Amino acid sequence: MVEAQKWGLVLVAAGFIWLLVLLQPILMPFILGGLLAYLCDPIVERLQRWHVQRTVAVAIVVLGMLLIFIVAMLVLVPVLQRQVMIFIDTIPVIVAWFNEKAIPTIAKHAGVAMNEDWQINVQSLHTLITGHWQQAGDWAGNIFTTVSRSGLTLAMWVVNLLFIPVVMFYLLRDWNVIIARIRSLLPKRIEATVVSLSKQCDEVLGSFIRGQLLVIFCLAALYSVGLSIVGLKMAVLIGLIAGILNVVPYLGFAVGITTALLVALVQFQAPLPLVWVGVVFGICQLIEGMFLTPVLVGDKIGLHPVAVIFSVLAGGQLFGFLGILLALPVAAIIMVLLRYAHSHYEQSRLYKMTEEAEEERLV
Repeated sequence: MVEAQKWGLVLVAAGFIWLLVLLQPILMPFILGGLLAYLCDPIVERLQRWHVQRTVAVAIVVLGMLLIFIVAMLVLVPVLQRQVMIFIDTIPVIVAWFNEKAIPTIAKHAGVAMNEDWQINVQSLHTLITGHWQQAGDWAGNIFTTVSRSGLTLAMWVVNLLFIPVVMFYLLRDWNVIIARIRSLLPKRIEATVVSLSKQCDEVLGSFIRGQLLVIFCLAALYSVGLSIVGLKMAVLIGLIAGILNVVPYLGFAVGITTALLVALVQFQAPLPLVWVGVVFGICQLIEGMFLTPVLVGDKIGLHPVAVIFSVLAGGQLFGFLGILLALPVAAIIMVLLRYAHSHYEQSRLYKMTEEAEEERLV
């Protein structure tokens, strides 16, 4: 009987996964809405502690998120588009500097003769990048044209976008009720274990997702403002890239400062702006290390940088953009389950037998 129940659970799980695969094209608004609801639930809880009715609090949070999204699109997208075009136009100058100054200097100090194969072909590189940019523009244009011509496709896009705040609103409003009903369905034998693991997962996810998003936003803003004060033309683009890549420790700093130094060298042709770029990144790194990460994220994550990179790449390879979106939350949950499995193993008979055998061998 127990064996039959186990196989029944396996079949139910397999059927659920198969159903998710079939429904993947329509899952995006529900997953995004659920993720936003999870992230914003603490804000709603805080508003409730200030004696705001939950439905009103949820409406305030959803409208606030919509306003932030609209303002970000109206302000950031045109700025980023201009700065990307400036970056593409700057690439030949950067490559020419490498060919004429950097590579000969390296060859001189290394004591080796210059070789033409070392030279970077400016025209080929520029054509490659602009070609891909043009393809991306054509791809986006084709999508827009297709969507515009097909009334049904356009309607589906609009419905999917509208579903996100709607799903977020209803999930946020009934969040506590949903959690309580799920808990009531758990078998009493495993309820305590599942609740304990859920709380641990919530701590890790809350620390990682909410904290890391705040760190990314703060760092992107700090880098952008600092580089704008220096006078860098691509300050917002470089700041945004450095902030996002900071999800992997030190990667955002390394990529950001390297790119900023190259752009500053080409733009100013003077050493002093390079010093100011270094000062900006140094100050931002100090703020991130001494204040942002300790306060906003803490030390509860436990995800190794290599695990972060692997999770994102694996998620993208297996499930595309949806996989990238869910990669880190899933990795954090797996980490909690592995910790529980390791703790359970240390208490198991097998582990104790192995430990006793090792002690006998040493004696």
